[in-house]
Amino acid sequence: MEYPEFDYTAYRKRHRIFTVLRSDRPWLNGVLFLLTIASTYFIGRSWAYTVSIMSILFCHEMGHYLMARKHHIRATLPYFIPLPLPPFGTLGAIIRMEHVIPNRKALFDVGVAGPLAGLAVTIPVIIYGLAHSQIMPLSSMSRGTLQLGDSLLFKLLSYWVVGHVPAGYDVVLHPAAYAGWAGLLVTALNLMPVGQLDGGHVVYAIFGGKKSKIVFNIAMLGFIIIFIFFYWGWFLMVLFILLFGFKHPPPLDDFTPIGRGRVILGIVTFIIFFLSFTPVPFKM
Repeated sequence: MEYPEFDYTAYRKRHRIFTVLRSDRPWLNGVLFLLTIASTYFIGRSWAYTVSIMSILFCHEMGHYLMARKHHIRATLPYFIPLPLPPFGTLGAIIRMEHVIPNRKALFDVGVAGPLAGLAVTIPVIIYGLAHSQIMPLSSMSRGTLQLGDSLLFKLLSYWVVGHVPAGYDVVLHPAAYAGWAGLLVTALNLMPVGQLDGGHVVYAIFGGKKSKIVFNIAMLGFIIIFIFFYWGWFLMVLFILLFGFKHPPPLDDFTPIGRGRVILGIVTFIIFFLSFTPVPFKM
């Protein structure tokens, strides 16, 4: 079986917006890191929130970076994206790989390492934050209080740590718990099986080019349905994926299978996706 040759030159030209992110500009990594600390503190008004959300994002991106280094793929250090606006004070962080990925095993490892590393920090942060959260009557909460939707995983952790919440009451999250909630949302969004998101890397590594396109289309259709009928807040995410991340460039070796162990781990990551995804994160 043969695939048509992928035009990497044309692909890089279409994504020229990201060429400013280069591995020879560590000063820019540092500046953006400090600005993101400032912006998350400005929004969260708490060092507990800032330290928690920055730790989650840092571990997520370093998972990608270290796995890229393991496979001899040149990559930038994490670029954090400050945004001093609600709800998080940041748009997350990214790294840019400057070499073509050599094979599907490397593609899988780099794709899966970020979400799993971030999740390893997110769950303890949620547990700590929930243990320091308060149960309060709804009548005592001020109008305009931000109401969050819960993923299944967050609900399970909340029930385990907080216990049953009586009718007419709700949990007021500690800043660390809110950061952990955001970390689960970030994990789920990155694990969406679409294009160049982490989940897209995993799908491509497991199924290859042709079959992965089918999965991408089905997943994107489902996301668009959620956007149209349930939560319009996904507009920018849908637009970003369609403009920049829907096509997936193949690795140099696009034929060697990744092995049963990685396939099983891939299935586990998609179980994590379904447990972590919140279709309506903010209730209107």
